[in-house]
Amino acid sequence: MGEVFYWIFNMSLTASFFGLLVLPLRKLKRIPRRFSVLLWIVPFVRMCVPIGLNSPYSLMSFLSRFTTKTVTVYQPTENVGFSMMNSVMAADAYFPITYKVPIFSRVFASAAWVWLTGSAVILITLIRVYVKTTRELRGAKALGSNVYRSEKVRSPAVYGVFRPRIVLPECCGKEALRYILLHERAHIRRKDNLWRLFGLFAAAVHWFNPLAWLFLKLFLTDLELACDETALSGLSDGERRGYARALLSGAENKSAVASAFGGADLRTRISHIVTYRRVTAASATGFAALLAALLYTTLTNAG
Repeated sequence: MGEVFYWIFNMSLTASFFGLLVLPLRKLKRIPRRFSVLLWIVPFVRMCVPIGLNSPYSLMSFLSRFTTKTVTVYQPTENVGFSMMNSVMAADAYFPITYKVPIFSRVFASAAWVWLTGSAVILITLIRVYVKTTRELRGAKALGSNVYRSEKVRSPAVYGVFRPRIVLPECCGKEALRYILLHERAHIRRKDNLWRLFGLFAAAVHWFNPLAWLFLKLFLTDLELACDETALSGLSDGERRGYARALLSGAENKSAVASAFGGADLRTRISHIVTYRRVTAASATGFAALLAALLYTTLTNAG
């Protein structure tokens, strides 16, 4: 268990570095949130996947000169290899780990059980919340087209991961209904509840790292902004104002296990709606190429 936590701790340090790089990039207004939200793939993958492909173009190649070390796991050819990044650098040998100082063995062994207990408590709590929510919504009334109404919810939201459904509150106004359904169906098309689940799992594994919870909070906000962009892409200026009014009317509920219509910072979302600009095919191609390059240089290891 001590060796497992050693690598988890390493992964958390590396993910923290890349998450801090995402923070200024997500603030660039010229990059649509539908693209910038994908940058969060980097820290969350770094949190969950210990092994990466080696590349001379990896950003880790620069970092390895100062603060981290590449530990080769498998190298089938001279030019292709897979490795793990060791940012703690508290060991002389790996598989099994031989620590530089014997006390590190006891420290990581003790910390491992604390980490495992905390992760188990958080994951069990999330499962209980999900099961409880599912049971409460069993009595929801079907309205057709995968839309339900329930007195148990205060705001429209998409519930479920593999068979998501839209659940509306009893007092949902007819004027706002079109925009609400537009938003929630965008969540379903984008598989946002699955991404939300992935982010929650990563934060639960790295619960000891405060940056993991900051990244999760900002990631969930960016999911809502990206969904707003998807919904706004086919609306006129007048319809966007109607969308903003509908957002104000549905801004009560926030849930960890559901994509709610009012589930993110309201001021940020309204500002984003007001300043929204359509993305042209040329700019979308450029953003996609930039995103691909960023993902390649940040998800590969030094080699």
